[in-house]
Amino acid sequence: MDMSSLSELDFNESGEWPFIIKMMAIILLCAVVWGAGYYFIIDDKRNELASLEQKEIQLKKSFEKKQAKAVNLEAYKEQMKEMKVTFSSMLQQLPRKNEVADLLIDISSSGLVNGLVFNLFKPGGERPVDFYAELPIQMTVTGTYHQFGNFVSAIAALPRIVTMHNLTLTPTGGSKMTMNITAKTYRYFDDE
Repeated sequence: MDMSSLSELDFNESGEWPFIIKMMAIILLCAVVWGAGYYFIIDDKRNELASLEQKEIQLKKSFEKKQAKAVNLEAYKEQMKEMKVTFSSMLQQLPRKNEVADLLIDISSSGLVNGLVFNLFKPGGERPVDFYAELPIQMTVTGTYHQFGNFVSAIAALPRIVTMHNLTLTPTGGSKMTMNITAKTYRYFDDE
């Protein structure tokens, strides 16, 4: 069979085509059907499958995180109870508005009991921070190193929270020194 005879083939008489031409036509037809099916059906489904597989991975990770939390739920609840107890005990250590004056007296009397001489005792204004207010107290006191240590220990032993900041020591002669320090106490914003 030569190439000139291919142009003489009539599509309406395809049953009379030579066997090899019929097979080639069937293979070509199958390839076209398979290609169209792949393009119009399978390719979209493969893209959808890839997207769903990514979503499955994300959902598995999310599930694992939530499962880890659920497994430890009782421990988290117990930890939350402990934190609430600790927080409420710390709130009890913060002075209320009507207790601030007593705390200032306690701080100054702690210094006097330990033999310090106050050159400056200046309570500052309240500075609101979240659910509490910060109350700075600038102090300049004169005394010995051991008196300063006893004073700071006495402040730490007070039933209310007082922190010390910006400590500077300056020698004044002999065994005496001057200490500049800012003490801060914190007041809880209760219902006023």
